[in-house]
Amino acid sequence: MKIVVVGGTGLIGSKTVERLRKRGHEVIAASPNSGVNTITGEGLAGALSGAEVVLDLANSPSFEDKAVLEFFETSGHNLLAAEKLAGVKHHIALSVVGTERLQESGYFRGKLAQEKLIKASGIPYTIVYSTQFMEFLAGIVQSGTVGQTVRLSPAYIQPIVSDDVADVMADVALAPPANATIEISGPERARLSELVARYLKAMKDPRTVEADAEAKYFGARLNDQSLVSDNNPRLGSITFEQWFAKSAQPK
Repeated sequence: MKIVVVGGTGLIGSKTVERLRKRGHEVIAASPNSGVNTITGEGLAGALSGAEVVLDLANSPSFEDKAVLEFFETSGHNLLAAEKLAGVKHHIALSVVGTERLQESGYFRGKLAQEKLIKASGIPYTIVYSTQFMEFLAGIVQSGTVGQTVRLSPAYIQPIVSDDVADVMADVALAPPANATIEISGPERARLSELVARYLKAMKDPRTVEADAEAKYFGARLNDQSLVSDNNPRLGSITFEQWFAKSAQPK
């Protein structure tokens, strides 16, 4: 089967491409660097010719409100239109648990716009809602840092490692379309501020964490339900401590 992975050179994309190729499929890792650009439409027709499945794992290069909305709307429109012409049978997108609950954030407004385009396209689809990636903890730290203090919400988070996400994406690519959303999550739940404090300690980072219920998460206020899944998610297998131990190793 020919499968196109848009964003196929990114964190999740590259791991998903590797898994699908190991299972014997023809996989195109589509990205601007490979001549496939969903914003301009360049290379889309050629990449999608003969493809049965498309996974959209691309992410906006900017988190600025206007830019991120334009990215997901333009990219989604161009990609879905090209898929219709090519006769693609299954469109798969990776989204975020809590997207509909976090509409204060421009990023999550962009993701919701992407989902609406998919559902209205008429192409059979599966949308995978994932909790945040463990690998994104460093970005969360940076977003809350002022000086040597990291101000973060104490709301619950249940992050999942990228390897577990890629396992699911590969499985979904080889399954029939769900025409629905499915959810995936890490195996453990912890308060964001406490988890980041543990992460910084594991990384021997001297910054301290201050729990602040008013601290915003990329523009949105959190509560204990915002970033976790109670919708019978498929759980990853790698724990915080296992990931910390691997991440803190010298590169």
